[in-house]
Amino acid sequence: MPTPNHPPHPTDGELAILRVLWTKGPSTVRQILPHLPENTRYTTALKLLQIMYEKHLVTRDEQNRTHIYSPAQKPEATQRRILKDLIDRAFSGSAGQLVMQALSAKRATPDELAAIRRLLDQHAQQNKKGEAP
Repeated sequence: MPTPNHPPHPTDGELAILRVLWTKGPSTVRQILPHLPENTRYTTALKLLQIMYEKHLVTRDEQNRTHIYSPAQKPEATQRRILKDLIDRAFSGSAGQLVMQALSAKRATPDELAAIRRLLDQHAQQNKKGEAP
């Protein structure tokens, strides 16, 4: 059973809504709808948000007649949960294999490569000090 601290992984449709909320901030269904695929109906978006509320993926401000939805977690927390599951299932727990496959599948920008290098340097420093990453 989903809990606020351990919500399930979002579906593709739920992730699309979360991306809107992470970008735009707290929003009503009508404010979210223009940012979803063209064929998405209001009732579909509303139903998804109701399900997401029950799954603890979003919170809901019910003070006004029109509910305002917010993401329950920051994007990084959701991304880490999804990524950890992918690493465990597809790469036998190897983050290194994931990174190598990701970089071979799609070219990284110079800025992304610089950020990756900084992260690797931080991990190397922590390993030298015996700290957990």
